[in-house]
Amino acid sequence: MDKAPLTEHLGELRNRILVSLVVVAIIFGVSFYYSEYIFRLLILPLHYTLEFSLESPYISLSDLKNSGLELVFLAPAEALWMHIKISFISAFIISSPLIFFEVWRFIAPGLLEKERKYALPFVFTTTFLFLLGALFCFIIVLPFAMNFLLSYKTENLKPMISVGKYIDFCLKFILSFGAIFELPVITVFATKMGIVTPDVLAKNRKYAVLVAFVAAALLTPTPDAFNQTLMAVPIIILYEAGIWASRILNRKKKTGEEKED
Repeated sequence: MDKAPLTEHLGELRNRILVSLVVVAIIFGVSFYYSEYIFRLLILPLHYTLEFSLESPYISLSDLKNSGLELVFLAPAEALWMHIKISFISAFIISSPLIFFEVWRFIAPGLLEKERKYALPFVFTTTFLFLLGALFCFIIVLPFAMNFLLSYKTENLKPMISVGKYIDFCLKFILSFGAIFELPVITVFATKMGIVTPDVLAKNRKYAVLVAFVAAALLTPTPDAFNQTLMAVPIIILYEAGIWASRILNRKKKTGEEKED
């Protein structure tokens, strides 16, 4: 394990941040050029929703009641800022493998030599879970949320949604789900650092379930139990996955220590 003065650590952190920012800036330029295509993709939950059935086909797309709804912009620069936001978030998501790799390069000097071999699994797992969470939100949560919100007691009301508000709504929840799906990585890291143990996490499972539903109630855009469950259940599954992965890594660690002895 390397030891270095604080100034050297701060310099290393600055370099890692600069590399990440340069890559994000380059991809931002490309994303801005294609931002209109990304925008067309993001408005799909506004027009379509998923329907589940016990008969084939089990999952299908159907039009929302307000599928003909047109987005509007209420300020001269709102449309421009919308494209900038889309481009920046797209650049961040596309750059996420490199960002996670730079995070690993920053923390790697403080790890043992045998622990540094986890660089590739760390980058792959964090990227995969983040993208999985974002995709889950876009495909499952957003269509149900928009279907509920646009049809909730609107018989005498006509929805008129600002494009800026809609994009903010979508991007916040996509990023939130991406972050939530990193729970197994956080759990494994916490157990590796000795902050908690898998047994403690398993023993407090009932509290984790409660926290998952409370978090879902606060974060989901709709108050109905179904959409809250759509968020709470993945959190619980990810919590269990973190416990399972922590136990496997701890078992391998103990086996390796026994062989060294």
